[in-house]
Amino acid sequence: MDVPLVLATQFPSSPRGARHARHLAVRRMEGWGYPPESDVSCAVALVVAELAANAVRHGRVPGRDLGLRLALDEAAGLVRIEVADAATTKRPPAVPPPSCPDEESGRGLLLVDVLAARWGCTPRDAVGKTVWAEVSTTTPDDGLLALGGLSPGTSARLPAGSETRDPGEASTADQRKDAGRSAAHAG
Repeated sequence: MDVPLVLATQFPSSPRGARHARHLAVRRMEGWGYPPESDVSCAVALVVAELAANAVRHGRVPGRDLGLRLALDEAAGLVRIEVADAATTKRPPAVPPPSCPDEESGRGLLLVDVLAARWGCTPRDAVGKTVWAEVSTTTPDDGLLALGGLSPGTSARLPAGSETRDPGEASTADQRKDAGRSAAHAG
């Protein structure tokens, strides 16, 4: 029996709903041939968990569900993850904010930024927004999963009007780290 290459469903906008979204994503990845312990399945599970948790925490509108859509593009070597919520005015930053080691939260978008080849946010037609991420399913020649980006020769189409963050671009946090390293070596 073939498993459809697209999953679209809704969950209550609650911590339990976010947890169910992650569990369903892992089951669907297994149906697509990626065992739960595989790097690809773990990366998808983490991205779904972070985006769904953000939708619950920052995008919850009483009486509205969160939407989850997973799509496997075998030709491009990508799994596209979309989490939709009803909050129109609360959008994620284009660049993940720097996190403080002592803080209990604030690392979710940093994880998404590392695990996804690309991620961004698009407005929904009726109300709300969709935060999306694309996770690579391909492995480079050395056999290790390229979680931080696409393998050579692959590309992905981006929806028109979407905001993106390419992990190859240096973030403000990366620039601060580099400046700190330079200052340490110079002294």
